[in-house]
Amino acid sequence: MIRQYGWSDLLARAFEGHARAGHAPGRVVVQQRNGYGVITEEGELRAKLSGRLRHQAQEAGHPAVGDWVALSTNLAERTATIHAVLPRRTAFVRRAADSVQTPQVIAANIDLAFVVTSMNADLNPRRIERYLAAAWQSGARPVVVLTKSDLCIESGPQAAEIAALAPGCPVVMVSARQGLGLDALLAHLAPGETCVLIGSSGVGKSTLLNVLLGEQRMATQAIRESDDQGRHTTSHRQLVLLPGGSMIVDTPGVREVGLIDAEDGVGMVFDDIERLAETCRFNDCGHANEPGCAVRDALQSGTLDADRWAHFQKLGLELAAVEEKAERTARDAERRRQGGLQKVYRATKRNDRGPH
Repeated sequence: MIRQYGWSDLLARAFEGHARAGHAPGRVVVQQRNGYGVITEEGELRAKLSGRLRHQAQEAGHPAVGDWVALSTNLAERTATIHAVLPRRTAFVRRAADSVQTPQVIAANIDLAFVVTSMNADLNPRRIERYLAAAWQSGARPVVVLTKSDLCIESGPQAAEIAALAPGCPVVMVSARQGLGLDALLAHLAPGETCVLIGSSGVGKSTLLNVLLGEQRMATQAIRESDDQGRHTTSHRQLVLLPGGSMIVDTPGVREVGLIDAEDGVGMVFDDIERLAETCRFNDCGHANEPGCAVRDALQSGTLDADRWAHFQKLGLELAAVEEKAERTARDAERRRQGGLQKVYRATKRNDRGPH
């Protein structure tokens, strides 16, 4: 059963210690607020965290869809307790919505990231750049999926625009309603591989997944005609097995992915700008008024899009702010730790001196 979901001899060796402790392997296939669904050799079970893992998760984060976990099971009640999470091979991560520096894992152990957007008024090149940065950083292979191509009159130029800002990343146009482009999409996903669907609400992720499944399993809604904005459909993350033997993780729509520790991903997306900056006359060029600035020359000539340059700068400042916040928090924690040690030291010295 679990071999269908990617279990391998390599994972079995990594699991040996947990097996000796009497635990069984499983993969998280559903993540909801009140618990998890895990696939095991005995089928799918409802699972919760052990007390110890729940405490550890406050620092290390909770298990995510796609994670391989160590379980104790109650087959009579079809339940399980998660005791440990195996090391992740890859992970699609964003900054948690309620924290500047807390990472939130959207999907773990993924091979492919489908960055999904619809070819309507919601098409946003800057948002795609952000998604791609997170996708490259995850360790997975990104593919941009342009849905609802049947609703777009000028689909060719739009696809070319997206392809230009995603060098080295395939761009596939699909129409789930008309069945167009699906074979080209599936060609990127091999049996045994896991893919995650990332995109805003209403771009057609669940509709696309239903077509790939060959059944109406995921709930869908139409976008608002007034503004082409998507409406929330998927409420939790779920991994499903496709007929061809690959797997896809469907996720709730997100308007924006907050980046964290994604310098390499940003570098991949904006490789053209980074290579251009290397040709400036000065190594420490600030790209403002310095002579011989290749970036300023490219902006003036129009070979570098001003909006793309501005977004590159914005993401750089965003990552720098996150890093600065993390360093400040670490310094404050170390200061508190040193202060506590000094209090203990002073108290010990007083005790050593004894009463006067």
